[in-house]
Amino acid sequence: MTGQARLKLYNTLARAKQDFVPLDPANVRMYACGPTVYDYAHIGNARPAIVFDVLFRLLRHVYGDGHVTYVRNITDVDDKINQRAFERWTRKRSLNEEIRELTRVTADQYFADVAALGTLSPTHQPRATDYVCDGAKPLDMVRLIEGLVARGHAYAAEGHVLFHVPSMPAYGRLARRSQDDMVAGARVEVAPYKRDPMDFVLWKPSNPETEPGWDSPWGFGRPGWHIECSAMSGALLGAVFDIHAGGLDLIFPHHENEIAQSCCFSGKDVMANYWLHNGFLQVEGQKMSKSLGNFITIHDLLSTDTFGGRSWPGEVLRFAMLKTHYRQPIDWTLKGLEEAEGTLRRLYEKVSGIQPGSPSDDVIAALADDLNTPSAIAELHRIADTTRLAASLRLMGFSGDPARIGVVAATVDNALRAQVEALIAARNAARAAKNFAESDRLRDELATLGVALKDGKDASGNPVTTWEVKR
Repeated sequence: MTGQARLKLYNTLARAKQDFVPLDPANVRMYACGPTVYDYAHIGNARPAIVFDVLFRLLRHVYGDGHVTYVRNITDVDDKINQRAFERWTRKRSLNEEIRELTRVTADQYFADVAALGTLSPTHQPRATDYVCDGAKPLDMVRLIEGLVARGHAYAAEGHVLFHVPSMPAYGRLARRSQDDMVAGARVEVAPYKRDPMDFVLWKPSNPETEPGWDSPWGFGRPGWHIECSAMSGALLGAVFDIHAGGLDLIFPHHENEIAQSCCFSGKDVMANYWLHNGFLQVEGQKMSKSLGNFITIHDLLSTDTFGGRSWPGEVLRFAMLKTHYRQPIDWTLKGLEEAEGTLRRLYEKVSGIQPGSPSDDVIAALADDLNTPSAIAELHRIADTTRLAASLRLMGFSGDPARIGVVAATVDNALRAQVEALIAARNAARAAKNFAESDRLRDELATLGVALKDGKDASGNPVTTWEVKR
């Protein structure tokens, strides 16, 4: 970062803040565990989506838009999903197809919700079910499990395949827990076919009448949770990549087990060089739960009056989230949202109609210090140059458009109209050429201008795109 502070990240693996040195500056690679899409995503799911989007934006700023690969997965096979799909299954299609349709709807809603929070589309958003046993993939779960068995790190027993934890001496390095603590934390299932109580499931049998499954060398079954991320990250980012991110609750057992699987398969000492984890979220001082009646979805906040008697603009939700450092616990409160809205309104009024220049060095330095968004927000208030303020807001994922937070009616002057129409024409050309990465990038650029697109067809069946300014 020439002339700016070096990027530092708190690495859970080292329990320290470290200089970030990518394996390849021309291809910085990052993976974040995404949602399990059995229902609407809750506001706790929004936190990693937002904070690691800030990291994605910062990396793109430092290394270039085309030099950062960001993968955020979708878990679309899970016991809760299986149960819900079975309950609605009419047997007009296979249970696997029923699950696919159920999770398509919930995944699409997640994509829409987090887009409203100002997040860019990751480079890849793989679905776990696409990586179970597809020989066309660079790596799939079945081949990964077969490799672990062949290397002596896993074994088959009674239709299951289990990872043998004692085969990896370094197991537990990420969590830094004692054996007893790990047994308790993993909620170990007692099973007579296990060689060791800590051994965990890579593959398990499925009942074809009630559960989804795939044919495998060990019979009809489905993957365990942990193997999914090892397969997807390995296929899309390689055996070793730069950053693995997720919630604090995933350190153990999920991330610990990912490391065990991936390292024992590849023979490498590490899976990712930097491990980032965001803190927990509570609502009005209490743990969020349905039993307490304080379970809030992103969709509810955006479109209903279930929190504070009104809906909230996505950029206000984003600002409220970033007021707290990502590694600290956050208390989601009505007062906090109201304060975020007021602050954002004042900032947006300053930059309304301003063409962004270059971001403030002080804002960049704050973000480069382990994503210190509270410090970056404080710096926003000190920027006198409105072109730099507009660019700094844009870097953090804020449009700067007052209409996006209901401050003023949205208007479109001729200059903006020409810019929008030029971007839409470029996007249509990219879509026609099947350059979907460029098409998505242009769509995101239009979104930052406050423009909503609607793709359709004219009377002749030709593609047509209409647009409007979001209000």
